[in-house]
Amino acid sequence: MIITLEKQSPIGREISAAETRESILNALKKLPREFGLKHFSLMRAPGPDDEAIEPLVAESSLPKLFFRELDSARVMTLCPIVPLLKNIALPLCFSYLEDEWQASNIAMPKIVANFFINHGIITSVIMPLQSRDGSMFLMRLDGDRSILSLPELNELGMLTLQAFTVLDRLQHDDSVDKTTLTRRELEVLRWTSQGKTSAEIADILSLSEHTVNAYLNKAIRKLNCVNRTQLVAKALRLRMIT
Repeated sequence: MIITLEKQSPIGREISAAETRESILNALKKLPREFGLKHFSLMRAPGPDDEAIEPLVAESSLPKLFFRELDSARVMTLCPIVPLLKNIALPLCFSYLEDEWQASNIAMPKIVANFFINHGIITSVIMPLQSRDGSMFLMRLDGDRSILSLPELNELGMLTLQAFTVLDRLQHDDSVDKTTLTRRELEVLRWTSQGKTSAEIADILSLSEHTVNAYLNKAIRKLNCVNRTQLVAKALRLRMIT
């Protein structure tokens, strides 16, 4: 589902406007607070052989010590939520308070519940995410508020998906080999970024217009773009041209 500009919250607009990894991570740090939560953690989805959480964490506003203590307490192997993660398709919200998880028919070991409660975490939300390369991730948001309502959960789910899509794209862009384009392709691209038409670039470089278009089309394919406008914007963002 796409959040339209008219309905976007300030945090939604900040996520949409993010053009760097730092800016989208700053937005992710703010996202939990919009829903009365405190922390976010992005991690790879655990596999059947994973017994520790710290190696799975990609980004988090929680300190590394938190995950080390969590692994020392063997929470990964004891938490009844972990087996559910491989089958969830929608955001999952749950509480560590005894009356809450008993009402949900979840057998939450006290050692697990007490660990999170002692760290100021009463409620957690976990959302499944898939990167463009097919890898599975989980976004987790934690805090000390009550269980989220369904409308809150739906909105949080959309914003989280939006943020992850931006982050995934930026990380993919960062992984692009900046030597991918040839010298001639970069030369044509620089003139294009200055507003020159293919015919004008052909005159400047003593090439045919057909050859200029061929260079541009190759650059578009190499950088996985759909048109010249996106190509120039992406090349500028990657600092391939200035």
